[in-house]
Amino acid sequence: MEIRYAAPGDIPGIINLLKQVGQVHHQGRPDIFRAGAQKYNEEQILAMLTEAEKPIFVAWEDGKVLGYCFCQMKTNRGDPVIADFTTCYIDDLCVDENCRGKRIGKTLYEYVCSYAKEQGCYSITLNVWSCNESAMRFYEKLGLKPQKVGMETIL
Repeated sequence: MEIRYAAPGDIPGIINLLKQVGQVHHQGRPDIFRAGAQKYNEEQILAMLTEAEKPIFVAWEDGKVLGYCFCQMKTNRGDPVIADFTTCYIDDLCVDENCRGKRIGKTLYEYVCSYAKEQGCYSITLNVWSCNESAMRFYEKLGLKPQKVGMETIL
């Protein structure tokens, strides 16, 4: 398996995985997430492939995208309360549901950590929906800890 920058030819595989993520979220919170939705379309992904501050990495093997990681480099400068730093925000990480348990997600995450370190990032950050318990366990196993907690009451 190879981890590399995503290329235009990877877009169909990425979209397939985006649909899988969309379904997981819809099943967990149908009151928030639409059935059959995906976070990005082909044009949006194609545009991101040219944006240095939004790298997309794929796990690739035998001509197939097994997983992806959408990242965003976010810099905090000049805030009166929060120190100046750059974080690599993991916008979305997914491994094909047929390939889970093979350490693909862990390998993607470790690759992104190395990349972020090379870019001078202070941290890796991400959000995970509490209804996605398997994702929460995955990130906890990788050593991530809650940074902040979003809370709600449904009216």
